[in-house]
Amino acid sequence: MKKGFSNEIYIKEQAAYILERVSKFDKLYLEFGGKLFGDKHAARVLPGYDEDIKTTLLETLKDRMEVIVTIHAQDIISNKLNNNTGLTYEKEAIKLIERLKNKGIEVHSVVINRYKNDINVEKFATLLEGSGIKVYRHENTAGFPNDVDRILSEDGFGRNTYVETAKQIVVVTGPGPGSGKMTTCLSQLYHEYKLGVRAGYAKFETFPVWNLPLKHELNLAYEAATADLSDVNQIDPYHLESYGEVSVNYNRDIESFPILKKILDRIMGEEFYKSPTDMGVNRIKSGIVDEEIVKEASRQEIVRRYLKALFVYKVSHQNESEVLRIKRLMEELNLKETDRASVVAARDRKTELKKNGFVGAVTAIELEDGTLITGKDGDLMDSAAAAVLNALKNISHLPDELHLIDKAILEPIKEVKGIIEKKDSPTLSLEEVLICLATSEMFNPSAKLCIDNLSRLRDLRAHSTDMLNVTDIEIFRKMDLDLTSDYEDRGNIIKL
Repeated sequence: MKKGFSNEIYIKEQAAYILERVSKFDKLYLEFGGKLFGDKHAARVLPGYDEDIKTTLLETLKDRMEVIVTIHAQDIISNKLNNNTGLTYEKEAIKLIERLKNKGIEVHSVVINRYKNDINVEKFATLLEGSGIKVYRHENTAGFPNDVDRILSEDGFGRNTYVETAKQIVVVTGPGPGSGKMTTCLSQLYHEYKLGVRAGYAKFETFPVWNLPLKHELNLAYEAATADLSDVNQIDPYHLESYGEVSVNYNRDIESFPILKKILDRIMGEEFYKSPTDMGVNRIKSGIVDEEIVKEASRQEIVRRYLKALFVYKVSHQNESEVLRIKRLMEELNLKETDRASVVAARDRKTELKKNGFVGAVTAIELEDGTLITGKDGDLMDSAAAAVLNALKNISHLPDELHLIDKAILEPIKEVKGIIEKKDSPTLSLEEVLICLATSEMFNPSAKLCIDNLSRLRDLRAHSTDMLNVTDIEIFRKMDLDLTSDYEDRGNIIKL
């Protein structure tokens, strides 16, 4: 895909700006929001963006930096799952620690916030301590967030055990929202100043982009991504009043700023920040090298988010407010579902096939050069498998009529599947067809060529005219093939 973002330019400016902020304090606590690894939203809206770039950024600072990982006790107790990975939050935390250590980044400790004495919490703590990670248990802070006098007392932050740190930059991060990153930072500041250390606080968030217009496509795409949280981008009124400069922030940071500022001013003994924007250190705009490419990618992301939210709504009859919120964003930019090329290709192909009595799904994939490839449900394989095979043949410059997999391989698998599922004529899923393709590469050079080109399907857009099976959806996710789907409601017609 065409690139609209330069990782090299961004890393250079971002690291320099963080170090500039660090220079103002003896120690800086940096609240690090968003995903340290696999930030796929940023990669979609900023073509060229490395989804692991935040880790690369931390690598450049690792000699002066250590990490505190935070997690909410209730997320452990309830076995809360990360919707993107399917992992529990404690497994996400362990995975995060391991990946940071593999990059040579020191993970100093873990803070379990809103601690409760629970068997699952203690198992998690014991596992970490057994691997050499210090674990701190912080209970609810009395009076937080409004009773500042109590918060900044021995009955408030004073009850939290001080997390001992040695480096000048302390990155505080955690798996998912609500892990207690900010309260951990503030608690540490309280203890640092009692020890005579002039510590500071800053916040790293990728979105919204503070120095782009409020209604810029990139910022609206962030609103679409957080529509389920009711986040809304707003002009930062504190920044405008203090500096006469327009900047963008989101509603929760703006709403919480007065009390956060009061706490910081009291701890630090001075007014250091005049606005939520002041607290941020993000320089994402510096990496944008082609704004039009970014705008188009952001428009595509809004359409994608709408289709996904609409699909969930039609299946579950829930999240209507999320759908309507994204729909309003689409209307602001005059966007339609059909602005996603794979949607048009899949729907048009199905309409054409229905004239001949076809019943089933069609899946379409948009290739890098804009070519649109389709596949339909058949007697042998489903539409997802057919579309992927057809796409691989196109990318590999193989004729469309070429059979990549011999029926001698496909038929026995189909027969066994029929026995297992008690079906006379089952269709093979994408995973099963890819296994057959891999088997074929031993004696079929064309199959090997397609396997070699499988990675070229990453980050492409796909659409299905109906709900694919769970296995196909999971394979698309693992392949980073961006799938949206229609849902044919065969009962009541759902309208918004």
